[in-house]
Amino acid sequence: MTSPVIRAAGGVVVRQGHERAPVVALIHRPKYDDWSLPKGKLHPGEDERDAAIREVLEETGLRCEIERDLGVVRYADRFGRPKIVRYFAMTCEDGPFTPTEEVDEMRWSPLPEAAGLLSYEHDAEVLRSAVAQQAGTND
Repeated sequence: MTSPVIRAAGGVVVRQGHERAPVVALIHRPKYDDWSLPKGKLHPGEDERDAAIREVLEETGLRCEIERDLGVVRYADRFGRPKIVRYFAMTCEDGPFTPTEEVDEMRWSPLPEAAGLLSYEHDAEVLRSAVAQQAGTND
């Protein structure tokens, strides 16, 4: 029997850091001891855009707006089930991060360093693609 596909959504949340250099929000999940982009599973009946906004708010405390769709990433989760995550480029205002059991730390990382901090190559690829797309829109 084939496992059902797990659908999730998340965001690449960017803001201007010190000296106007862009920084991206990364989260640490103590259960997995990993650094990731904020993301999570869709609730029944929820669309990907709404799920991404909700998950980013829940995991970071940031109220964000979607700027553009970054596409999907497909991989097997830790149980070998197929997972599809749609990511969105987001902008935000500061919000109050509050540690939880699920996410115990949030870090604003300069873009050149952020991909190297992420625990999973699929997250790093999403980040690099988002940065490249943003650079292309600024030309």
